[in-house]
Amino acid sequence: MAGLMSCLPLADGSMNLKKYFVRALHRLQKGPGYTYKELLVWYCDNTNTHGPKRIIKEGPKKKLIWFFLTLLFASLVFWQWGILINTYLSYNVTSSLSIGFKTMKFPAVTVCNANPFKYSEVKHLLRELDRLIEAALERILQPAPGNSSENTSPPLDLGLWHQIPLVLIDEHDKDNPVILDIFESNQTALGNQTAGGNQTAAGNQTAAGNQTAAGNQTAGDNQTAAGNQTAAGNQTAGGNQTAAGNQTAAGNQTAAPPAPANATSEEKKYKLAVKLCSHQGSNNCTYRNFTSAAQAVTEWYILQSTSILSKVPLHERIRMGYQAEDMILACLYGAEPCNYKNFTQIYHPDHGNCYIFNWGMDEEALNSSNPGAEFGLKLILDISQQDYIPYLSSAAGARLMLHQQKSFPFLKDQGIYAMAGTETSIGVLVDELERMGYPYSDCTMNGSDVPVKNLYSQYNTSYSIQACLRSCFQNHMIEICGCGHYMFPLPEGVNYCNNEDNPGWAYCYSSLRSSIRHRQICIDSCKETCNDTQYKMTISMADWPSEASEDWIFHILSYERDMSTNVTLDRNGIIKLNIYFQEYNYRTISESAATTIVWLLSSLGGQFGFWMGGSVLCLIEFGEIIIDSLWITVINVISWCKGLKQKRVQARYPDAPPTVSELVEAHTNLGFQHEDTGALPGDEALPPEPGTPPPNYDSLRVQPLDVLGPDSDAETE
Repeated sequence: MAGLMSCLPLADGSMNLKKYFVRALHRLQKGPGYTYKELLVWYCDNTNTHGPKRIIKEGPKKKLIWFFLTLLFASLVFWQWGILINTYLSYNVTSSLSIGFKTMKFPAVTVCNANPFKYSEVKHLLRELDRLIEAALERILQPAPGNSSENTSPPLDLGLWHQIPLVLIDEHDKDNPVILDIFESNQTALGNQTAGGNQTAAGNQTAAGNQTAAGNQTAGDNQTAAGNQTAAGNQTAGGNQTAAGNQTAAGNQTAAPPAPANATSEEKKYKLAVKLCSHQGSNNCTYRNFTSAAQAVTEWYILQSTSILSKVPLHERIRMGYQAEDMILACLYGAEPCNYKNFTQIYHPDHGNCYIFNWGMDEEALNSSNPGAEFGLKLILDISQQDYIPYLSSAAGARLMLHQQKSFPFLKDQGIYAMAGTETSIGVLVDELERMGYPYSDCTMNGSDVPVKNLYSQYNTSYSIQACLRSCFQNHMIEICGCGHYMFPLPEGVNYCNNEDNPGWAYCYSSLRSSIRHRQICIDSCKETCNDTQYKMTISMADWPSEASEDWIFHILSYERDMSTNVTLDRNGIIKLNIYFQEYNYRTISESAATTIVWLLSSLGGQFGFWMGGSVLCLIEFGEIIIDSLWITVINVISWCKGLKQKRVQARYPDAPPTVSELVEAHTNLGFQHEDTGALPGDEALPPEPGTPPPNYDSLRVQPLDVLGPDSDAETE
């Protein structure tokens, strides 16, 4: 019974649906009840919108005027609606600034040494590189005769030099600049080689043990060899013989001829450049020019040291860096003492060992109890400036950065320097940024919707756009150059670039770094984070320690570090830091939608009411007439199709159908035949048309009761 009752609603629903379709079929068969004109007149007479009523009720002239006005204002309404909808779909935002006051979490503080490694630990790896750069500087700086140390030192290993050489570009003739290699056994002024457009080397000059400065040399009409000096005859330069002014040529190596020391700035037409080739001995080279030799030497040294250090295992690089117990001499957070054990160590490719206070990885982040310098973080650092790598780190000090917990510190972009011999106070203000996500802005909550694999996730850090951009560049570097750059993390199965395994990596890296197309790909792929916290810093400095107190301070610090009474520290290696909240007021910059759906509906209704005096019900009325018009159209189309079908049937059977009497006669009289008045001679006989058979009149006769058989219905009762 329960099953039967559950089926009743379904049966009722199906019956109602059937009745609806039957009525619709009857409506279609009946045809339209009224025309388009009648429907339009009815709408104009009954609508609540101003204007249409006047069109059908006024005189001819006013009808025309009201028709024009109604059409004009309707067009204005649709135009305004288009503007409003387009404004809403542009998803503009407005920014609001609010200021609050609360107890805030102290930021994570990362401190590093500006020098990544102790020179005493890496000197054996950089020994040949340092000898090369020292010899190159002697040639660049034009030493006086007899001051060169090459006669007593072992011969230079130029294999490392030829991989990424430094060259001098002589621009006395701007149309044909000459490229001179600082170390070139058989120096050629690169006769047919072009360097960077118009940098064409000229001449066939050779330099060997017994160098011939002229003889086979062709220097053009008035062209001078070796600076502004003209060499002639069969002059030779070998051993310790001085060639080209004060320049010495030692052994079989010829120094490049820079301008004389007393030359004016107009005469100094030489520039230093780094030569990068796709592979050693290739003519596919590029030259990175520098306005200062100091910049060129630093860039060259970084490229060479990167190749060397990339082959050193990570644990060895960590060992060669500055250790926490040597670098962090004193620590105080508020009223609580701390030490190097409260810092988390990470390896940063630019700065070696870095140490993070309050990173919030293993334990809860610290809260600041009060604003002010007395409730912040106080540090005393030893940067050991006397152990700096001379050609790698030209700046001395500590590199530090304030950032969010669980975010990777990108000190090269957002860090600041603290100078040695000073007390640096940093007052912090907090700005919280809250961006709206899609479709209002292209930001991401956690980087899961970014198509770039985050290589910094191995540090268990959160997403940031800096991490995304560097990961994107490293992925392109691996894809194009076949190896990864030393400054960025590596995915599994990939090695860092070096000169031995990847001879053309520096050329590939330089081309990729200057490629606008690859840079734009990374910018388009990476997204800003929707929620971010920025720390605004106010920095002040003072000499520390003062002259009156430096004796006892250095004595105590030296004793605490080395357990010795000998003073081993001075103001060139000591830094004091004070980091604190300047105030507890924090600013929140949040985004909100400039246009909402409520604004859109109210604006659409306002425009419609102003120009047409309408409302939502008027729109429903207009929708109703549209539906009625479509329904009339459907009925007309179906009626037209039925009429067309009947015409086709009449064309196939042109004769009129037989009457009922004719059909009865044909059934009772077998000899009766219907006359085909329209049949033509020779046409094939059509099949007989079906009709209703005549009634069986014998069945209507009344029979006597005794005639009924035993199987009749009367007996069965």
